[in-house]
Amino acid sequence: MAKKLILSTISNIILHYVGNKNNGEGVSYSNTKIEVSEHLAKTITMLVYSNFNFNEYYEFYYIPELKLNSLYNFISNIFNINSDFVDQSKNCARHLYEQSIHPKIKGGEFYTVYFKDCILDGETFDAVGLFKSENKDTFLKVLQENGNFNLQTEKGINIKKLDKGCLIFNKERESGYVVAVVDNVGKGAEARYWLNDFLHVRRRKDEYTNTQNFMTLAKNFVTQELPKELGTTKADQINLLNKSLDFFKDKDTCDIDDFTNEVMIEPDIIEKFHHYKQRCEDENGTSIDTSFPVSETARKKQQRLFKRVIQLDKKIKIVIDGNSKNIEQGTDKKGKFYKVYYDEEK
Repeated sequence: MAKKLILSTISNIILHYVGNKNNGEGVSYSNTKIEVSEHLAKTITMLVYSNFNFNEYYEFYYIPELKLNSLYNFISNIFNINSDFVDQSKNCARHLYEQSIHPKIKGGEFYTVYFKDCILDGETFDAVGLFKSENKDTFLKVLQENGNFNLQTEKGINIKKLDKGCLIFNKERESGYVVAVVDNVGKGAEARYWLNDFLHVRRRKDEYTNTQNFMTLAKNFVTQELPKELGTTKADQINLLNKSLDFFKDKDTCDIDDFTNEVMIEPDIIEKFHHYKQRCEDENGTSIDTSFPVSETARKKQQRLFKRVIQLDKKIKIVIDGNSKNIEQGTDKKGKFYKVYYDEEK
C-alpha cells in the first residue's frame, strides 16, 4: 500500500527545552538551527512514519475567529517568512510553556522542523513539524576497547514512541490548515493540554470524521438509548448493529434517510434516532453530517468497536453475526435462558 505521505527535504530544525510553568522550570531557547545531516534527516523521517496516522486530520480554530489562535499565527509566519524560523520557533515554545500549567505536565525537548515539498495524497505542500519528547528510554551501548567488549547505559529518545507531535501542512490556510496529531495521553486532568490548550484544534469535517461520527452515533443509540427507552434486548441490539455495519459496508455514500429506513425501519425508532442525534449535537456543540462519502478506513476501525457478543456469566459467550430472530430469550424455573435455532451444525 502506497504511503499517504512522502517526506522530501528537511530544511530547518531547531530544539528548545520547555519546562512546567507551574513548577517554575522555565524555557531554554536555542539561537542556532541544527545542521541537518543525512543521518539526522532519515531519523526524523522515521520518527514521523513510526508515530503518525494519516487517516484522521485536525484544523486550528478559535472562537470567535481563527486569527486569535496564537499557534496558527506563528505557523503562518513560518510559512510566509522562512527566514524568521528561529524567532517563530521560540514563539511556539513560549506558547507551549504558557499552557504547561498543570503540575503533572512533564518538561521536555521541543523540536520545530521545516519540511519542504511533502507529498500528501498526491499533492505537494511544505509542512511544519512540532514534536515534544517528555520521556526517556534507557539504551545499551556496546563499546569495543583493546580487543574487549563493554556495555554502558545511556538515556535517549525512542523515535518509535513520540509523546506529543503535530504536522501542519500548508494547505487550506483559511480554514485552519490540515493538521496531523500525535498525543499519547494519560488519564489525568493534564492529559489533553497538547491538543486542546497548545494546539487548540478540532477534527476536520472530512469523509473519515463524518463516517466515524455517524457510526459512533448509531452504535451509542442502539446500545445506550434504545435499552433505556424501549427495553431493547441484547440480541435485538446486536441485530441492529449488524444491519448498521452491513449498510456501511454496502454503501459508497451515507444518507441519513436511507440509513434509518434500511436499518431502523420502525417509525418510532427512526423518530427517536433523530431526536437522539439532535440532543448529542446540542450537548457537544457539534453537528453530524447527514450525507457524506463513506470512508472505508473509518468503517473498518469502527467495526472493531461494534460489540456483537452476548456475555453470560463468566465463560459463556454468544456471538451473533447474523439474524437475531434465530435466538429466543426467556426464563423458566431454572433461571434465564437463550434458545438458539439453526438449520445445520458445521
